[in-house]
Amino acid sequence: MLMKQKVTLYTLRNSHGLRATITNLGGRVVSLFVPDRNGILRDVVLGFENVEDYLPENHLSDFGAAIGRYANRLNNGQITIDGKTYQLPQNDGKNCLHGGPDGWQYRLFNVESVSNHRLVLSLVSEDGDSGFPGNVCAHVTYTLTDDNALDIQYEAVTDEPTVINITNHSYFNLNGDASTDILNHLLTVDADRYTPIDKTFIPTGELATVEGTPMDFRQPKAIGRDIAADFEQLRIGRGYDHNWVLNTKGNDSRPCARLESPVTGIALEVYTTEPGMQVYTGNFLDGTFVGKGGVVYQQRAAVCLETQKFPDSPNQHWPESNAFLRPGEVYRSRTKFQFETS
Repeated sequence: MLMKQKVTLYTLRNSHGLRATITNLGGRVVSLFVPDRNGILRDVVLGFENVEDYLPENHLSDFGAAIGRYANRLNNGQITIDGKTYQLPQNDGKNCLHGGPDGWQYRLFNVESVSNHRLVLSLVSEDGDSGFPGNVCAHVTYTLTDDNALDIQYEAVTDEPTVINITNHSYFNLNGDASTDILNHLLTVDADRYTPIDKTFIPTGELATVEGTPMDFRQPKAIGRDIAADFEQLRIGRGYDHNWVLNTKGNDSRPCARLESPVTGIALEVYTTEPGMQVYTGNFLDGTFVGKGGVVYQQRAAVCLETQKFPDSPNQHWPESNAFLRPGEVYRSRTKFQFETS
C-alpha cells in the first residue's frame, strides 16, 4: 500500500531557464516554461492554478496527467486475457476511456525521489482496480535535461496477466497564450498511416493511408488548414482525434513529430518508443474550464500529442501494438518532448 502523502508541487529546472512544475496528484505536468525567440519564458501547457480544480468532484480533466492503466479507448469497456473477459468502467459512451472515471490522473502518486532536474513517482494499482486484473507497480520519471527536453520514462510490472498503456496528456499551446487557438501551429507527423474510427471513436481495424487526405502531416502543415474539411473522419472526431501509425516504429533516436508556433518561434519535437501517437486538437474544450491566469479554455485552445499503443489494441490484436503485460515482464516506455526556438 502507498503511504498517505499530501499533494505537493515540484519544480524542475535546467541550466537554460526551462522550468517544469509537476504534482504528485495524477503525475500532472502543471506548467512548462520555455523561452521564445526573444528569450521570454512562455508557459506552453494548459492547467489549473489551484489543486482543488484537479479533483474529479470539481473537474473531470486530463490536463498534464500520467494516464493509466490504459490510455485512450477500449471497446465496450472490455478486455479478454487468456480467454477470460473483464468488464471495465464505461465512461465514454459504451467505452472505457483513459482507465475509467477513477483513472491514474486522479490518484496520489508516491514520491520516490526528487532533485533539481528529476522527479520519480510511483503508484500501486491493485488487482481489480477499475476492473483491471493484476497488482501493478508503476514508476514515472520526469527529467528536465540540459538539451531542453522534458524526458518522461515509464516502467511497470504485474503479478497477473494484464494490459497497460501509459501516456502523458499535456495540452500544448506553443503561443504561450491559451486565449489564442492552435490552428496556426505547424504540425509534422512522420506517419504514412492512421487508424480510422467509427462513430463511437473505436478504431475500425483498418490501417489507412494518409495519402490524399486531410490526415497527411508528413510535411509541415498548419493544424487549421484542413481541420474543417468535408471528410468523414474529421466530422466524427469534431476535428483531429486520431491515432497515427508512426514510421519511427519505436525508435526514439529520431523525432516522430514536430509542432511549431510561428508567433513565438517555439518548436517541440517528440521522440518515443511507442508505435502510435494520438493527435487531439481540443475539440471538446468548450469554455467550461477556467485555467491558469483566469483564461477560459475554448475549443482548439491546445493540441495533445499522446504517444501510445494504438487505441483498443487488446481487442484489435495489432502485432505492432502489443499492450499485454505478463508476470516476469517489464513494461518500459519513453517519450521525450524536446524544445527549441527559431
